[in-house]
Amino acid sequence: MRDHFPATPDVELRSGDGTLDVTGPGLPHVRLVRTTGTEPDPHIPIGTRDPALLTLTVDGRPARISPAKGRLSRRSYRVDARVGGVRYRLVPCGNEESRLLRDGRRLGELESSGDGRVTADWDENATVPAQGVAVGTALAAAFGTGARPMWETTLDVLGELIP
Repeated sequence: MRDHFPATPDVELRSGDGTLDVTGPGLPHVRLVRTTGTEPDPHIPIGTRDPALLTLTVDGRPARISPAKGRLSRRSYRVDARVGGVRYRLVPCGNEESRLLRDGRRLGELESSGDGRVTADWDENATVPAQGVAVGTALAAAFGTGARPMWETTLDVLGELIP
C-alpha cells in the first residue's frame, strides 16, 4: 500500500550547472548539487559519480550520497543514499530500469534516460513513503537508470579488440 503522493514529482535537472531539484505537493524537497567549477562528465546527467563532488540535501538537511564507479557489472552502477537513519539504493535491474530499495526492501522500479524525466512503477505491496518517492526520483534523474549486463559489455570490448 502506498502513502499518498503525486504520481509524478516535479524534477528540474540543470546538467550544465550541476543541480537537480525534486519537489511536489506532500514531498520533501530533494536537492543534489555538483561542486561548482568541476568539469561535468557528459555521460552522467548530474555530471559526476564522485561522491566528494556531490552534496545531497532532503528538506534542507544534509544526507549522504555514494554512487559506485560504474564499470562493467550492473551492480557497479548502484547509487546509495542515507537520509537520517534510512538507506536507499538504486541499482540497475535491466537495460533501462533500476530497482529502488529502502533499507533492503524493494519499493519499485524507476526509469530515466538522463533527460530529467523519471517514470516509476511502485510495488503495489510496498509502503512507499513520500521521502522514498522524492529520493528515488532524484537518484534516477541524476544518474540515469539501467545498465547492460556484464556479458554484453564484455563482448563489445572483445569485439573492439578483434580486427
